[in-house]
Amino acid sequence: MQSPAIEGVALLFVRVALAGVFWRSGQSKVEVGTWLHVSDATYYLFENDYAAVPLPAHLAAQMAVACEHLFPLLLVAGALTRVSALALLGMTMVIQIFVFPEAWWSVHILWVALALMLIVRGGGLISLDRLGSRMMPR
Repeated sequence: MQSPAIEGVALLFVRVALAGVFWRSGQSKVEVGTWLHVSDATYYLFENDYAAVPLPAHLAAQMAVACEHLFPLLLVAGALTRVSALALLGMTMVIQIFVFPEAWWSVHILWVALALMLIVRGGGLISLDRLGSRMMPR
């Protein structure tokens, strides 16, 4: 027997776990003490170490910083959960294919599993998505 409350708690943990990975990564890409000011070190990484990403380095760095801050915030709140998880799944696949192809079994498969769980199940009982769906007229 499945309890919506237990599933809601489990999905909350999944949302926080996936959000935490990307939030910390986003924070490592910005100047200390700022929210979205991309650091020179990040631009350097995208120009050199992440050069295989099929976007201009400057744009890729800015997009990564924006996405690694926006989508984790949405996930934690449980707002647009499926869309946010899909966006982070896309980022994971870009990282897997173009940046760290050797990291599939050690890391990326776990991120993919978390994202797929949220895409399939949604945010659960403890989410703004659920609150919004209850407020919408049928």
